[in-house]
Amino acid sequence: MNLTEALRQLVGHEQVSVNPTMLEQHSRDESYHRPHTPDVVVFPRNAAEVSEVVKFANSHRIPVVPFGMGTSLEGHVIPYQGGITLDFQRMNQIVEIRPEDQLVRVQPGVTRSQLNKELKKYGLFFSVDPGADATLGGMAATNASGTTAVRYGVMRDQVRDLEVVLANGQIIRTGGLAVKSSAGYNLTGLFVGSEGTLGIFTELTLRVYGIPESILAARASFPSVESAVRTAVSLLAVGIPIARVELVDRVSMEKLNRHSGTHYEEAPTLFLEFHGNEAGLQQDVQFAKDLAADHGCSGFAFETDAKGRNTLWEARHNLAYAFVHGSKGKKIMVTDVCVPLSELAGAITYAREQIEAAGVEGGLLGHVGDGNFHALLLVDPTNQDDLDRAERVNANLVDYALRCGGTCTGEHGVGVGKLKYLRREHGEALDLMRQVKQLFDPHNILNPGKKLPID
Repeated sequence: MNLTEALRQLVGHEQVSVNPTMLEQHSRDESYHRPHTPDVVVFPRNAAEVSEVVKFANSHRIPVVPFGMGTSLEGHVIPYQGGITLDFQRMNQIVEIRPEDQLVRVQPGVTRSQLNKELKKYGLFFSVDPGADATLGGMAATNASGTTAVRYGVMRDQVRDLEVVLANGQIIRTGGLAVKSSAGYNLTGLFVGSEGTLGIFTELTLRVYGIPESILAARASFPSVESAVRTAVSLLAVGIPIARVELVDRVSMEKLNRHSGTHYEEAPTLFLEFHGNEAGLQQDVQFAKDLAADHGCSGFAFETDAKGRNTLWEARHNLAYAFVHGSKGKKIMVTDVCVPLSELAGAITYAREQIEAAGVEGGLLGHVGDGNFHALLLVDPTNQDDLDRAERVNANLVDYALRCGGTCTGEHGVGVGKLKYLRREHGEALDLMRQVKQLFDPHNILNPGKKLPID
């Protein structure tokens, strides 16, 4: 019996596909990394079916790769060793909402927007906003972050409990409903960010928040990237409870206006958002304006209604598409370093110098409130010289970040794109990580070749 027929006996004929179009759709993510098709795609409906598939795969040494929406940026879901792709689109139920506990239980295929639409009925929202409408399972697997992390934290801060299928098919839970616990090891924190290499998530218990009484967004333009970054650092230093503070450089603002039909000033810009009560917000905003003026701010424009705010953040989130739009055949290589706030201005200035020296078209943006920034580099994936020049920029930025105590990836994860930097960042601790992988997945079937380098 071949693999396809064996899987159909386990979960049903209609839940297993070898359609060439379906295989191709699961051969790639949003990154520039080369695609590779799985042997088969399985669409499980519950944890029991995931367990059966994984148990079968483990006994036959077949790779298993979890797949959400395919929005990852470092090749996380590309099945380079073939095998089985587990697509969670049919496990997309919101299992329970607990308003008094400010918790929800969801299946891994639930998307961020789907959850927030339902939570709105309760006056609640889920805070992590990576831009893409990713699945919550995928966001937990990569420890996603985004625009609101400066106030609410990253994905690891929101996950209270996980239901996980291990490589042998065993189903475990890693946490509970309590706000805190000192019992045992923090397995939840270990699994979040493991990129499907230690286990497969089949349910998540997540923290949610009350919708703020008042929300105000603003754009602040500056004469230089350095002055914009220094303003962001000052805002945090004085303790203004800002919910988002995003940097977009001049080149990116030009692309943004052309793509989104906006008419924002084409200068280095901070996109800001304040959450709170009406009285407190007015004081916070005035303080922010004064700080920005001290750093040479040339314009401070507000978006007070929902339509204006949505336009602002939609434009910011679509920046990658703004770069690709009109550049036929090009893909985006997105760098993802994170540095201490004291090093941020220098790192971003260095990044612009590297982009221009390499002759690569690209822009700079990022969640500067937590030291995480990105260079969007346009590359032709079929042109090796293009790739090499962009890779040199990427490598130089990682080198800068590691020299000053930062990290090679602040939120996108390792996947395959950042494997070569792990030894330098973690040293001998990398060997301990490999032992953890060996313990959880002795036959290396779970998303093999990702997260940890082989050498």
